[in-house]
Amino acid sequence: MAPRSRRRRHKKPLSSVAPVVVTPPTVVTPVPLTLSKPGPSIDTLGFFSLENNVPGLSQLILQKLNMKSYEEYKLVLDGGTPVSGFGFRCPQEMFQKMEDTFRFCAYCRALPSGLSDSKVLRHCKRCRNVYYCGPECQRSDWPAHRRVCQELRLVAVDRLMEWLLVTGDFVLPSGPWSWLTEVVQGWDTWFSMQRLQLDSTLDAVLNSQAMTTLWASAGRPRPDPHVLQGSLKRLLTDALSRPLTLGFGLRALGINVGKVGGSTVHVVGASHAETFLTRPGDYDELGYMFPGHLGLRVILVGIDVAAGFSQSTSASLLEPGTVQLSGHRGLYHDFWEEQVETGQIAHPDLVVAFHPGFHASSDLMESWLPTLLLLRDYEIPTMITVYSNQELTASLQILVDLDMHITAYGANPFASLKPEQVYSNPNKQPVYCSAYYIMFLGSSCQLDKRQLEEKVDGEV
Repeated sequence: MAPRSRRRRHKKPLSSVAPVVVTPPTVVTPVPLTLSKPGPSIDTLGFFSLENNVPGLSQLILQKLNMKSYEEYKLVLDGGTPVSGFGFRCPQEMFQKMEDTFRFCAYCRALPSGLSDSKVLRHCKRCRNVYYCGPECQRSDWPAHRRVCQELRLVAVDRLMEWLLVTGDFVLPSGPWSWLTEVVQGWDTWFSMQRLQLDSTLDAVLNSQAMTTLWASAGRPRPDPHVLQGSLKRLLTDALSRPLTLGFGLRALGINVGKVGGSTVHVVGASHAETFLTRPGDYDELGYMFPGHLGLRVILVGIDVAAGFSQSTSASLLEPGTVQLSGHRGLYHDFWEEQVETGQIAHPDLVVAFHPGFHASSDLMESWLPTLLLLRDYEIPTMITVYSNQELTASLQILVDLDMHITAYGANPFASLKPEQVYSNPNKQPVYCSAYYIMFLGSSCQLDKRQLEEKVDGEV
């Protein structure tokens, strides 16, 4: 194990990564307006980076949400209640103001406030997802927009349909797997296994009053049934991608989930993307992936974990067949020293980081360094996920430079199928959550030393 003094020299703040969302919660818990946290928060950095591409966009978002500052916006993501008049009088107003936050010219980046009285922003009639201040900008932008127009049409539908998950009108099909885990290698086989139950679930949602109300409130034509069904399936993969990716990691790294007392997974750098509106049963699919398991404990740790999600954790034995989901708001290396090393929390069998983003900036890399060194020096099986092949290449290089022993990397069979638009740069190619993975275990230097020792021992 790594000596304590070595890790303390590298002690820096931890951060996390997640896309910014503007969907308001249905239930919030009042907490004090105190948002100061150590180190860079990717939620904060992501919000203010909007200004780099579209000056004034962050203020437009706050205005449409009836908020006075980013602190109030962040407080809502954290599960609190802002001081000002946040909220909407009816669904129509909510959808309209949400759509208004996307209203800027995709070519010249002009906001509505910067247009003359004779101009108005109009959306692309094909995708209904990008706006232009006039025909000239739209014609000039077409060479770039044509490459993503069809995919952005899906994004525009999914953005509205996601509300059904928030309200609970779309309940994901769940239950024990009827096929062997080894057979379910990705979404194709998962959908085949769930076909009968899934078809009835989707039909019920498509014909529900909630679906009718949604599109009446959205103020746009309701798409054809096959388009809506496709959207529901994409949203389903987005919701289940994280628990099934954890299962993929446990399976690929050969971790025994049948040990007495249960198995523990730490999700590092967790933020509002993993905890905002997350319900206790959302990771049940992980348990169904391993029939006969003796308990699975999933602990989400990060400085941006929603305050209302944080729950007490313990090292107590788990009931066989149960999945325990809990959160801890704080820095991972502090969490490790204060709770893991003292035995209050079980030692992790696997650590996973969804989109750590340390490749994106020096500040984020600095904040992730102590955690990466801890994981390396304690030789903890670790998996990270990234959005794109470009990010995969950059992240691999960083890990190699840190002497990580890379055991595997590639396309994630349980990546989300829901395209993610780059909010302030709409014509950038959409990405997919957890599209690729990297697995590592310990240090390549430790591995070389061990191999050398084995060789010497063999010669004696």
